[in-house]
Amino acid sequence: MRPIKAGRAFQLFALVLSVLSARGLLGQARTVQPVLGFPEQGLDDPAAYQGYQTRFFRDSKGNVVQVYLDARSGRVVNLFADAVNESIGFTVRDGTGKPLRLEWGAAGAIVSQAGPRRTVEYQLVANAPQILIGWILLGSMRVERDLGYSERHLGLFDWPTFRLREQEELISNLGRLDATERQRHLGLLNASYPSDLSARLEPDLLTTVVRDSERRGATAFQQSLDAKTSLQLDIGVDPRDGSLMVVLPTVSIRAVGNRPIRFTVRVTTDAPALTPLAREQIFNAPFLRFLADAKAQADRPPQPGRVARIPGSVTSPVSYYRQLERDVRGTELLSSKEKLMAGLPNYATYFGRDMMMTSLMMQPVWTDAMAEFVIASALRKLGPQGDVSHEEALGGQAIRENAVEYNTHMAEYFRLVGRGNRAAAATPLVNARAILADMQKVRENYHMRDDEFQLPIVVARYLTNPAVTTARKRAFLMDTTDGKETRLGLLMKELALVSALAAPYGREPVVQNLIGSPRLDSTHWRSISWRDSNAGYANGRFAMDINAIWAPRALQSIGEILDAFKAIGISNQQVAALTPGPSGAALAEFVRDRASLERSIQSWQGAVSHFVVSFTPEEVRTRVSAKLQSLRADERAYWQRVLTATGADRQPLQFVAISLDSAGRAIPVVNTDPATWLLLRDGRDTASAALAAVTRDVRAILRSYPVGVFIDRLGPVVANDAYAAPSVWEAFQRDLYHSPRVVWGREVNLVLLGLANQISGATDAAGRPRDPSLTSYVTEMRDALRRANAAVEASGMKHNELWSYEIVGGVLKPIRYGASTDVQLWNVTDLAVQFVLSRLAMP
Repeated sequence: MRPIKAGRAFQLFALVLSVLSARGLLGQARTVQPVLGFPEQGLDDPAAYQGYQTRFFRDSKGNVVQVYLDARSGRVVNLFADAVNESIGFTVRDGTGKPLRLEWGAAGAIVSQAGPRRTVEYQLVANAPQILIGWILLGSMRVERDLGYSERHLGLFDWPTFRLREQEELISNLGRLDATERQRHLGLLNASYPSDLSARLEPDLLTTVVRDSERRGATAFQQSLDAKTSLQLDIGVDPRDGSLMVVLPTVSIRAVGNRPIRFTVRVTTDAPALTPLAREQIFNAPFLRFLADAKAQADRPPQPGRVARIPGSVTSPVSYYRQLERDVRGTELLSSKEKLMAGLPNYATYFGRDMMMTSLMMQPVWTDAMAEFVIASALRKLGPQGDVSHEEALGGQAIRENAVEYNTHMAEYFRLVGRGNRAAAATPLVNARAILADMQKVRENYHMRDDEFQLPIVVARYLTNPAVTTARKRAFLMDTTDGKETRLGLLMKELALVSALAAPYGREPVVQNLIGSPRLDSTHWRSISWRDSNAGYANGRFAMDINAIWAPRALQSIGEILDAFKAIGISNQQVAALTPGPSGAALAEFVRDRASLERSIQSWQGAVSHFVVSFTPEEVRTRVSAKLQSLRADERAYWQRVLTATGADRQPLQFVAISLDSAGRAIPVVNTDPATWLLLRDGRDTASAALAAVTRDVRAILRSYPVGVFIDRLGPVVANDAYAAPSVWEAFQRDLYHSPRVVWGREVNLVLLGLANQISGATDAAGRPRDPSLTSYVTEMRDALRRANAAVEASGMKHNELWSYEIVGGVLKPIRYGASTDVQLWNVTDLAVQFVLSRLAMP
């Protein structure tokens, strides 16, 4: 811990003392109850959470403050889901250094505001004679995530908690400048000396005393590097419960007598707030009526037995409504006028893919305004070439990333100065100063490719929606963003990029013209789609979902968009005028010659053929047996029993591989991605070839693991690598995120919505097959839907972002996956699932 200068210490002490003393004087101080909490009695199995607990509150501005307690590590994290994605974290251990399981001290929290400073205070209880609080970290939630990934917080308490190397390098570079230039840079950061900046890299930790009271507390206070925002943590204890002392780098609290230690945690921010959306702004009237009906049924006196949502899935009316209401509140927590957040606590930022995928899945239950919001957000964040932003970096994370760019400019400046070329060195120096002028400028990540192809599909669904008037669609497209360019102009940039990416394969459909991933190194490829872990695509170069699902559907959507332009009064001449120059050549050809677009679509619709893999029963048994031999004895025995009971290895297996290697060979990993195609395809297409493809994909997903990906009473895991090389097994074992050990809520809901799409497309309003020849097909789809839904319901984990399992005593037990997000956009799409199922005729 660095020493605190006397003047600064006095300033901090006065600040903390005034804040602590003012609590009772704040007119806006009030007690609030949690909006949500997990695990929830009656809905969740606490054992599956392995000691993890979390609560969500609304602060004085209605912004979300999430608090989670992780008993396995003793970590307490406070997330401010505001405009800069902040967090305050610390670790609690007993006197012997072991992590402590903490309990909530009271149901509610006290929220207050003084000027721009918003505060939330709550109580925790530790049943121990002494507790030590360390690894105190104030800053971006991204830094908290990085701390968790590093597992540094599991070691002995130390200081600093986390080194911000990018910012340390920035300070070092700034210190190398001559005095005049250095002061210019310092002034842009609201500092006088480089030591001022160094002091902002870690919190000040000091003892405080509440005025006119014997109560002692500890305060950690930290400013951002540019001093534009700050965070504060206050920990206090009632003298009747314990005594507190700051012993750097920890806070120690000793109990009085045998009483549990009840201490208060107070977190404060002065960062900008977001503007929450109400449920009436998010959900359409039919869904709200559906929700009201579920509540009315739950409020009726109990009836004997239970009510079924669909055959094969049963629950009580009370539990059913509580689950719906929980997901509705979760959606509200993620929604603001400024953006939709991907998930809490880990991803309290904009994610383009998450937002657009959610829009496609939530179309049955969202208002039309939400589609406009999603499209506008994506267009506003487009890159110069029309790239869709994958993720934004805010606040402290933006500072970190901007610091890297500053350091790059400074390295070039010092290189040129070293060569005596001061005239050329002026340019990188000017660029470096421009970075410092706005260190919290939001940065966008354009590394992904699937989101480029998703946006046209979202736009096409909006523009072809008959419930939205022609005038409204036109006004939306002709509106400007930040006073620079119409949404129509921005959209044309994006469509031009998609057309250019698709053009090579559209003209010549050979494997090497597919959309490939960039190299990570000489032997590995970087993921550019949603399975963005190191092992996600089994080190494939050509991802199946981009090439076999998204690209064909995006090109179809471009055609639908061009047709919609005509319907709302936008001429081909206007469209052509807005098409970018050389980069828009492919799109310009589509606008000029629709036959060329149709040819490209036809080529891309055949791309799936590169990914189709077939195995005989003998090949299935051989490969699955080899994979089982690599497992622990207890797991091998469990899956062998499953094979005996299900006979899953007695039939041929055909599926679409997860990816192709650099030579265009399929990497045979069974996966759940075809569920996306089931959602997007027109379920009314009952041509024999289309039905055969649907049946192939559904059977692979619903085939019991370890042959397919379906696990009874758990759900479909996202991958099965049994047919791939042992090197792929090892990669998934090292990185479990998208492995055979994990079920993703996103994929579960895609499977259910996709199956419902097939059933509704092949049946009439009464649920009868539209043609007698469809009877067996409809029956198979309904059986698949019942089976998938029953397994997920039985897991008790469906509201989680992702979940896993363990095999204990020969029994498979669902468990919460450690990195799971508590509230996630993809998971609240279960609301659309329930709404769609309620309207689906299922005899």
